[in-house]
Amino acid sequence: MADQARAAGHERLPQSPQNIKVVRSQKIAQISPTDSRPPPSELYDVAEAHDRPPPIPRSHTPGHLSSKSQDRRNKPADIAVRQRAQSSAAAVLSPSSSSGITPSLSSSSTKTSTPTLSRQPSIAENGDAAMDSSAAAAGSSKEPPRRPPALRSTSAIAGRPAGAGPGSGLGPGLGPGSGAGATPGTVTRLGTGRGAPAKGAEVHTLFPPLADPKTAPDVPAAPSSGMYWSRAPVSGSPHTALRAHTTTLVGSNVYVFGGCDARACFNELYVLDADGFYWSTPHVVGDVPVPLRAMTCTAVGKKLVVFGGGDGPAYYNDVYVLDTVNLRWSRPRIMGDKVPSKRRAHTACLYKNGLYVFGGGDGVRALNDIWRLDVSDMSKMSWKLISGPSSSSVDGRSPVTGKDLRPKARGYHTANMVGAKLIIYGGSDGGECFNDVWVYDVETQAWKCVNIPTTHRRLSHTATIVGSYLFVVGGHDGNEYSNDVLLLNLVTMTWDRRKVYGLPPSGRGYHGAVLHDSRLLMIGGFDGSEVFGDVWSLELAVHAYYSQISHFTIEV
Repeated sequence: MADQARAAGHERLPQSPQNIKVVRSQKIAQISPTDSRPPPSELYDVAEAHDRPPPIPRSHTPGHLSSKSQDRRNKPADIAVRQRAQSSAAAVLSPSSSSGITPSLSSSSTKTSTPTLSRQPSIAENGDAAMDSSAAAAGSSKEPPRRPPALRSTSAIAGRPAGAGPGSGLGPGLGPGSGAGATPGTVTRLGTGRGAPAKGAEVHTLFPPLADPKTAPDVPAAPSSGMYWSRAPVSGSPHTALRAHTTTLVGSNVYVFGGCDARACFNELYVLDADGFYWSTPHVVGDVPVPLRAMTCTAVGKKLVVFGGGDGPAYYNDVYVLDTVNLRWSRPRIMGDKVPSKRRAHTACLYKNGLYVFGGGDGVRALNDIWRLDVSDMSKMSWKLISGPSSSSVDGRSPVTGKDLRPKARGYHTANMVGAKLIIYGGSDGGECFNDVWVYDVETQAWKCVNIPTTHRRLSHTATIVGSYLFVVGGHDGNEYSNDVLLLNLVTMTWDRRKVYGLPPSGRGYHGAVLHDSRLLMIGGFDGSEVFGDVWSLELAVHAYYSQISHFTIEV
């Protein structure tokens, strides 16, 4: 059944009275259930067909902006704070008032019926489809000549300065190189210690102090066997609040790349030490990608392979490789003339030296094709079409037999590889939020739809393999953003809910999640109004032993 993606109040969980006090403050803003917020801004990411009637008026949420993105390739080298700690004394800035600018959001009260599939509804930002040739003429671009001129909207909504996003630990207006408005808990290195720091000076966040037990929120007691949410006490370099970014684990480091805030996209690389929750902004060299969002980043050994993504109305199908050892970006040579269409909001999974890319949107329509990128040689790669797009019908069913052929075209779904089985869950085509689970057998090249009695609609969520379970966190259910933790048993193919203790994060989508040790880390995201820069930790407790289950088969 088609679910209309509509505006809904995004109610966050209230705090209940408890007896046990935590030592860290985990404040969650209270929002009235009657508050109206716009639908998920990333829901529509496929540009309208050229013959489509004029677009329906849409709300200016942060996701609809396509203002000038921040290409930070020419910034001064940013040496790690730990390496420079001995080079000079740290000057702690005295607290002073700083006035930030909160993004002004307006939501449209116009409600529309669910768009028909023949109209090719889009998957992410509505503003992307509203761009025309006049906007293209007015847009400016600093991208290399190989790129088409980037189109920029004329929307003027003020946002938080870069580096001062929610959850970053920084006050409004504070970021690298800004010392005058510093808040307590920040340190400037290599600065003058008198007002603004010297050019190129570092500003980083100290480890947060413990909360006063008298004022800290009450949190219910949790058994040692129960899963537990807590906000991670991060420190280190400032980082931008992000959504639609990538989070990739290599060793104990989480590499966060790209994404956007309320104003622009970025090509910045941040590294989070998953053991010490310490942020760093390494200096990278080589052929740095342009600012991107909704791309994929897959670890192949100690190298990261980035594919696709976009910025505003621009879509790309380029491949970049980051060597995490020497932090050098490069562009591999692509052999042959077969390449996927430009896209974003797709997924990519590694299997036997092949990167399997599924779905997304190419700026014209949603997609459900599968491409394989050969990554056996990281200096030269080649593409191969494994499963073509639907041709028999729009919804992926044969008009004669009605037999399932492949899932509907979609983006902002999740994909996980278990053995030779690619598991696709959820997503959206712009008009419908999906609840289906599909399995693609890479060896037999066959699709199979999984029949699950109880279903949950999700898009812009994360799905992480923990042993024989798929942990689904957050996302949008077609009505509102969620902070639920859902478990899909991959052996029985049934959904399961487990009680989670602690103080949970607010509902959100377009975040990132990685499994490290016995914790599931969630970074950033977007709740329809606010872009987050916080880090949350879900202690799996006894559920961490799921990861020891490595020998099981998926029978569908």
